[in-house]
Amino acid sequence: MTARFFTPDKHRRLAWRGLIAVVIALAVGMSGIALAANKSVQGAPPVKKDEGYETDAPTAILIEANSGSVLFEKNADELRAPSSMMKLMTVEVVFNAIKKGEIKLTDEYVISENTWRKGGAPAGGSTMFAAIHSRISVDDLLHGAIIQSGNDSCMALAEGIAGGESAFAERMTARARELGMTRSTFANSNGLPDPGNKMTVRELSMLARHIILTYPDFYKLFGEREFTWNKIRQFNRNPLLATMEGADGLKTGYTKEGGYGMVGSAVQNGTRLIVVVNGLPSSEERAASAKKLLEWGFRNFEVRTLFAAKQPIGYAKVFGGTSGSVQVAASEPVQVMVQKNGNDKLLARIVYTGPVRAPIAEGQPIGVIRVWRGKEVAVETPIHAAEAVGVGSTMRRAMDGALELVIGAVRSGAARL
Repeated sequence: MTARFFTPDKHRRLAWRGLIAVVIALAVGMSGIALAANKSVQGAPPVKKDEGYETDAPTAILIEANSGSVLFEKNADELRAPSSMMKLMTVEVVFNAIKKGEIKLTDEYVISENTWRKGGAPAGGSTMFAAIHSRISVDDLLHGAIIQSGNDSCMALAEGIAGGESAFAERMTARARELGMTRSTFANSNGLPDPGNKMTVRELSMLARHIILTYPDFYKLFGEREFTWNKIRQFNRNPLLATMEGADGLKTGYTKEGGYGMVGSAVQNGTRLIVVVNGLPSSEERAASAKKLLEWGFRNFEVRTLFAAKQPIGYAKVFGGTSGSVQVAASEPVQVMVQKNGNDKLLARIVYTGPVRAPIAEGQPIGVIRVWRGKEVAVETPIHAAEAVGVGSTMRRAMDGALELVIGAVRSGAARL
């Protein structure tokens, strides 16, 4: 692995004659920080295939759930209609409301005529066959939304929680932003065709990972094979549950504009992978593409720990402190999936907006450590200050101020060149 870290400034009291040369050198280094800090999680541009693997899916991604490490991606940031896969966002909003105590599983919502006509049996789409004007518990509506992919289930939850589809969709978008999903937009609760429903496979994988890690008890619903409501027995539409070892979630979807897609997850030998594919021409190709990608991931990758939890990783530059730098670490192990029989080239870089102004408290968020595997960002982990740094002397602050002024001038000159 090739790693680039920013080391502490050990020679702060430089002679003014040598200051300009040192500043120029620092400016070159700091320009790299600025560029890195402006990059999004995606980092490198989307790729169409990974070494040793190709897929027919127009958009696809494969990640390891624990670390979020990306194993494969193809057009992962292309916005598409998510169809019923969007119901993952609907149920996350419900899960979160339950977790916060806003609603309870035993709460009951009325099936309105609007829900019955547009999402129930008369609509001809996926439904839990909720009877008009009946009262159904949140628990049963979640079963209907997750196992039966009921459009009526989602609409009833939306109306019960937010008063209507539009208000609930606004809540979905706001919640997506809280979870770091910056591009997803929602116009309804069920994924039925609407220009306002757009997601990327990357953000669908982020959402699936969040649900798996945050709501382990609710996640069990995704693995249930069947659910009976209104005396009608329906089976889970996820084809992986019956065809792949360790498969236990998550959601399929189809609309004419979006094509066939699915979010799937499976665990083998203690490793959980999440796959998302979208835009395929048939349900058979959807199932085959998802399964093959998961099998390829399990067969070819293994977890490697780069840094243990709280292990010092490197340093961030400090402005006006008792020290010119602060040691940084991650709260969780920094892990990445690497090819078992390959020679992956890894590049790790500390990315932050700096210098960090003193005082700095131990545990204060600093930035992230970003790890590339080849051209792809494989994993990104938050980092924090591993030590406290107090405010430095007046002379130290003055020297730092002068240093930053010269660095800024050098950067401006370099940009003009």
